[in-house]
Amino acid sequence: MKQDNENDIVIFTDGSSLGNPGPGGWGAVILFQPENKVEEIGEYEEKTTNNRMEITAAIESLLAIEDMSGDAMICTDSSYLINGITKWIRGWEQNGWQTKTKEEVLNRDLWERLAMLVRDREKMGKLIWKKVKGHSDVLGNLRADAIATSFAEQADVEFLHGSLEKYEKTLGGFLLPKDSPLELLQGESLRKPAARSSKAKAYSYLSFINGKIEIYKTWAECEKKVKGVKGAKYKKSLSAADEEKIIKEWSTT
Repeated sequence: MKQDNENDIVIFTDGSSLGNPGPGGWGAVILFQPENKVEEIGEYEEKTTNNRMEITAAIESLLAIEDMSGDAMICTDSSYLINGITKWIRGWEQNGWQTKTKEEVLNRDLWERLAMLVRDREKMGKLIWKKVKGHSDVLGNLRADAIATSFAEQADVEFLHGSLEKYEKTLGGFLLPKDSPLELLQGESLRKPAARSSKAKAYSYLSFINGKIEIYKTWAECEKKVKGVKGAKYKKSLSAADEEKIIKEWSTT
């Protein structure tokens, strides 16, 4: 029986889309515990849904560690992903990828690929799926969300890589509870980072079309304005100061 976490890998994943379907992105934070190193990955997709991005984040994370042995844990705030891979997928496979109402399973292509990767991963070690609370203080989840949302918004994304110590210092929090085994990971034990959370409550939404900036109180208003408009930019602000910063940034472009 394994006595420590020397081969454990902890992954936080998240997905995002604007419009659903619309432009989207996924993000993941991977902690390699043997070396105490962190790697971030993520990508943009032109037209997708939030659920597809959630599954894609898990797929790409498993691909990133496919040659590494040892136990792994995937932490996500997506009930759809957790339930799909741990409960529903066996029934889907047995029923020829049809739901109980005889409808085609949505996102079948991704579920089939994920199922294959999970089977391969389980040959390398134990695979744990952990549901974490979204919109809370889980640093890994917040960071994965920030990456995914930035890609969806087609904003610049700067991946953070390197030692766990440097990573936690940069973000101002703890990726894992101190002196806690992998199996006891609890989101409530993690400290909220200083980094901004892209899922925080919006102060306003802004659009930038043909040199003109407009401000909205709801995403629905903003989406209606930018949807289908080539070259349109849009962002969420979290405060009056944040709103002013975005306006200044766009005014100089």
